[in-house]
Amino acid sequence: MKDTKTPNLTRRTLLKAASGTLLYGSLPAAVFAQQQERRRFEPHPGDWRTFEITTTVNLQNASGPSKVWIPLPSVDTDWQRSLSSSWSGNGKSMQVGSDGQYGAKYLIAEFDGSAPPVLEVVSRVQTRDRAVDWSQSQPAAESPASLRKWTQSTDLIPTDGIVRVTARQIVEGARSDLEKVQRIYDWIIVSTYREPKVRGCGTGDIKAMLETQNFGGKCGDINGLFVGLCRAAGVPARDAYGLRLAPSAFGYKELSGNPASLKSAQHCRAEVYLRKHGWVAMDPADVGKVMRLETGNWIKDPDHPVVAPVRKALFGGWEGNWMAYNFAHDVSLPGSSNGKVGFFMYPQAEIKGEAIDPLDPDAFKYTITAKPVTA
Repeated sequence: MKDTKTPNLTRRTLLKAASGTLLYGSLPAAVFAQQQERRRFEPHPGDWRTFEITTTVNLQNASGPSKVWIPLPSVDTDWQRSLSSSWSGNGKSMQVGSDGQYGAKYLIAEFDGSAPPVLEVVSRVQTRDRAVDWSQSQPAAESPASLRKWTQSTDLIPTDGIVRVTARQIVEGARSDLEKVQRIYDWIIVSTYREPKVRGCGTGDIKAMLETQNFGGKCGDINGLFVGLCRAAGVPARDAYGLRLAPSAFGYKELSGNPASLKSAQHCRAEVYLRKHGWVAMDPADVGKVMRLETGNWIKDPDHPVVAPVRKALFGGWEGNWMAYNFAHDVSLPGSSNGKVGFFMYPQAEIKGEAIDPLDPDAFKYTITAKPVTA
């Protein structure tokens, strides 16, 4: 049956994926030191940084009533504080809405068409680096009911059929949730790849990826597949949909945001819940991005000195030059005529009930900028 068709997971591929971190850890000390001198990527929790993010919307050819939905930062954790959001414009109504299941917040602005729509949203957030201390057991207090939500299927991230079969193949014989996640993380890195031609952050249709064995994509695809496989393996996992805000402190251009222009800086990351450590940061998609784009050549070896520090650090950590809007899937936007959005980190708009492509600059112009501020 099509639903249970499995990709060609050869023994060689599975062994290579499962042993990725062991290979990294077994490098001779002298080689390891040399590589660290050439490149380092070592986020560690420290001071909070405060950013002010401004989103300005300009709907082109809005010759009638229109609506705009702008995602607002709505995540409060030990790595992000969503402080405030304010807005101004000529909408006949502007109010905050919230997704009932995931708590994602957004501004809903309605315009009557009597004048070109004008809208500006200013949000403040605080962020900081993350890195789990694997030597310490520090489980977070999460209820079983809360964790069940992060093992369930969504429209784009099913956990049955081919997703479940693939996950079981990858984690077969794993003795802990940490080992399961390590296997899936390494499998994602050796099996998927960054495809620059994909629009935006990808569609995130992980079933189609597995059925077609087309593993090229962007963060919505690759981290979505990681989350789906973790959920199918019984490990709570979630995507965090957000935005790169500033350059990387470690010099990686592909892991940086340009604060003066963040329109294409949307990026989703992932988290898994481990029994001994609580929610832990993950980002295999950014490993693939470094492999494909950081240098002038496509790096195929995940243990390459440019890639290895990133691969190691993004299993359990990430840099705080990024913020999350929300963890939401399958979001129904109030007043929309066009159904749900699979994930919500791009502004959305409709003119006379017709959806405007947020990735089409000729139809939907918006700018996003960020600047550091003193809290």
